[in-house]
Amino acid sequence: MRPDTPAENVDHTAEAARLERTAGLYPEDAEALLLRAAAHLELSGDRPAATALYDRLLSSAEGLESPALVRALKASNLWEYGHEAEARAIIDGIRATAPRDPAPWVIIAESLESHDELEAAEETFTEAASLFLPQGEDTDPTPATHPLLYGRHRVRRMRGLPHDAWDTLADALHTSPVPLDELHDPKRLWSLGSDNPAELVAEISRLRAELGAYREALSRPFPVAVLHWPAPELAELLSAYPSLATEYPSHEAHLTTIESSLRELSMSGTANLGIVTGTVPSYEAFAASEASSPGDATLLPQYATTLAARGRAVAWPPERGAECWCGAGAAYGQCHGAAN
Repeated sequence: MRPDTPAENVDHTAEAARLERTAGLYPEDAEALLLRAAAHLELSGDRPAATALYDRLLSSAEGLESPALVRALKASNLWEYGHEAEARAIIDGIRATAPRDPAPWVIIAESLESHDELEAAEETFTEAASLFLPQGEDTDPTPATHPLLYGRHRVRRMRGLPHDAWDTLADALHTSPVPLDELHDPKRLWSLGSDNPAELVAEISRLRAELGAYREALSRPFPVAVLHWPAPELAELLSAYPSLATEYPSHEAHLTTIESSLRELSMSGTANLGIVTGTVPSYEAFAASEASSPGDATLLPQYATTLAARGRAVAWPPERGAECWCGAGAAYGQCHGAAN
């Protein structure tokens, strides 16, 4: 529903404007496009403009797929910039009409929760659970209902209430290695929002201790890896990011550079060498995670190291008689390893 890209990576105002223009061209998709545009406006800080888009949608509510969802988003947005009374009125209206879509329930319950209305949030989550997952019935929860159960579990944990059947069901549905009871531990939730430095330091220490297992898993040696782009991937990369042409003047030169670099590293005494194969989608995702542009050549060695750390490296040199790493199909000794 809402874009996840951090504000510093996207011009949310421009993106909202683009989505509004697109909605004008494709009226059959206007609801989804304008909801995304409103989300971008909220992220940009222009909440009044987001409200205007929600109102625009609601003015033609008969054609909306989910008017209750639009109203819920509007209420959540209004409360965030000081229109609490209007937001509460909309929330009460949604609860009274009991929409048969879990999403509006989740939004209004989380809005209540975010403003410390824990009892009202729990009541709202419970109303929705009763509607979609009646206790005593052997109902298989759909994925859309999972956030209801998780949110209800979280709020009840914050209120110190004992588990009931729905909480047990939430525990059963939750597949993360960290149990819901631990994730929703009120001490942890409160400490993360605390202004007390001592509480924050204590929570940081706990998180560091919990990450110990992950550090241990990542602490094993991984190869010093060189990045290899197959010919089709390199062509796609250079087409999308021409600035990288200085790094890769041709595919043949790229392959030659890989082999010569690995030989130099080996002669200098560097052990555990390897080759990782890149793909454009993977590289773009990595660049986004680094809040950088894929056209930045300094990201390339970081990308190679990340792939190696994830176990994607193939040892160099290949074993005797094995195919060459370049993918041509010839034996390494008859291909790039011929001069070894």
